[in-house]
Amino acid sequence: MVKSNYKIKGCVKVKLTEKKLTSEEIFDGVAIHLFRDEILLPNGKQGVREVIRHPGAVCVLPITDDGNVIFVNQFRYAFNKVTLEAPAGKLDKGEIPLDAAKRELREETGLSANNIAYLGEMYTTPALIDEIIHLYLATDLVSGEQDLDEDEFINVLEMPLTEAVEKVMNGEIKDSKTQTIILKAEKYLQGRK
Repeated sequence: MVKSNYKIKGCVKVKLTEKKLTSEEIFDGVAIHLFRDEILLPNGKQGVREVIRHPGAVCVLPITDDGNVIFVNQFRYAFNKVTLEAPAGKLDKGEIPLDAAKRELREETGLSANNIAYLGEMYTTPALIDEIIHLYLATDLVSGEQDLDEDEFINVLEMPLTEAVEKVMNGEIKDSKTQTIILKAEKYLQGRK
C-alpha cells in the first residue's frame, strides 16, 4: 500500500476497494480467460468490471561479462510488427517463476546462467488484466542450443546495455516488460559497482 504525507487541497480520501458480487467467464482461451464481474463500488452502487485472467509470466535479461544484453526479435501478431524484446514467456501451471525464467532463457536463446537475480514483479495492464511478470537478471552466461516451441520463430541479437537504455529512452524499444527490465537491470548493476 502506498502512503503519502502530502495533502492536496480539496482532495478527500475515499475508500478505494471494490467487492466482487458475481463472476461469469465469457471467454475461455488458450492463454487468457475473460470474466465479467458485477461489483460493489466504494459508494455502495453496483458496477461491472471485465477482467482478463492470466497465469503470469517471466522476463529475463541476459547480460554478458562484457556488458552486452541478449535480446530476441520476434513477430508480434497483435501489432503486425517484429519487436525487440528480452526473453520472456508464460508460466506453466504450477511452475515456479525462477524455473520458468531458466526455461525461457534456454529455449529462446540457448543460454543458461550461473547467476540469476530477482528484480521484482510488474503489472502489465492493471485496469484490464491480472498478469504479473516476474523480472530476472541473468549473468555468468553459458552457451547452449535454442529449444524453441513449435510455433515460435526468434532471432537472437546482442547490444551494449548502454545502447539498450538509449533505445528505451528514445522510444525504439516499445515493449513495456523490456523497457522495465532494462532500466531496473541498469540501476541494479550500478548499485553493485
